[in-house]
Amino acid sequence: MTTFQSNPATAPPDILPLRSSEDVVRLRQQVRERVLSIRLSLVDQTKFVTAASELARNTLDYGGGGEAHIEMIANGGRNGVRIAFIDRGPGIADLDQALSDGFTSGNGMGLGLGGAKRLSDEFSVETKVGEGTTVTITKWKSF
Repeated sequence: MTTFQSNPATAPPDILPLRSSEDVVRLRQQVRERVLSIRLSLVDQTKFVTAASELARNTLDYGGGGEAHIEMIANGGRNGVRIAFIDRGPGIADLDQALSDGFTSGNGMGLGLGGAKRLSDEFSVETKVGEGTTVTITKWKSF
């Protein structure tokens, strides 16, 4: 198991509420600032901001709202941004199905979880039916 350290040159993780569409916009702005600070390419910036936006929208729409924890991290010769999306909603009954392309439990296109996974360097989901879901994504930049 890899151990990650918070980047000592940065502030502690930001905790942003996800209760409205305006919160999703604020999250996107925060994520863009963070990925710019580690000098990700424009393509990688776009990928990670898109993944974060999808997950923030899922937290709001399917989890009933929650929060995002945005953290700058370092591991050896790499800097990164890690975001945990946390809700106390209904949880995901069938995670494999939810990660499959085309599946949607609402009116979306069914690309949220699977798309976010493909757009991130690291992706994990912890979910328990009736208790909520935490989805964590990470994007790395090598020195």
